Amino acid sequence: MFVLTIDQKGSRSGRDRVPDLLELLRGLPMDLPFERSVGDEVQGLTADAGTAVDAALRALKDGHWSVGIGVGAVHTPLPASTREASGPAFVAARDAVERAKKTGDRPPVAVTGPAGAAEAEAVLVLIGRLIRDRTAEQWRVLEQVEPGTRGAQSAAARKLGISPQSVGKTIARAGWQEEWAARPAAAVLLARAGENSARETRAGEKSAGEHPAGVETGTI
Repeated sequence: MFVLTIDQKGSRSGRDRVPDLLELLRGLPMDLPFERSVGDEVQGLTADAGTAVDAALRALKDGHWSVGIGVGAVHTPLPASTREASGPAFVAARDAVERAKKTGDRPPVAVTGPAGAAEAEAVLVLIGRLIRDRTAEQWRVLEQVEPGTRGAQSAAARKLGISPQSVGKTIARAGWQEEWAARPAAAVLLARAGENSARETRAGEKSAGEHPAGVETGTI
């Protein structure tokens, strides 16, 4: 499972941006939807690595957030609210977001979990750099381009009243194709960490079954 803990940067000196972020993340297929957890922080839970990557990059694009992804088990059955949920993945997400806050000039995203987590973080950081370094004019064009859609550049050019060649140059300079090629790689690495976490959980449960020491809360 993947827990995202997303904390507002500079919240003491700026306005509360949580409602804006929740709107930005609305509609993602979460197992527990994003909601305010405490202060200017939101949390959400998903079993899908691609969804976790999408949510993290939406927050990074917004520019006002530190993003932590925790990979691990969560206690079951799942409650109705993320605020009531718990488990190792939530602990990992807390560690990740605290690290993300201290990345300096690097994009503020971190992933904590078993093997695969560090590699997923590295790819997300690279994508985050592409996103962070784009200009407002580049975003004006890119936001009209539907990724993976045939004829998307021509359609964007018609909407914006510019030439397809201008759209193509903007896409190349902004690393748009590189971003969308790297997103699946980040998801694959994150999924690998999730599989390793599940394997560790099963091994722990088997060990506990062989040497019972009391009743434990279930995890997924």
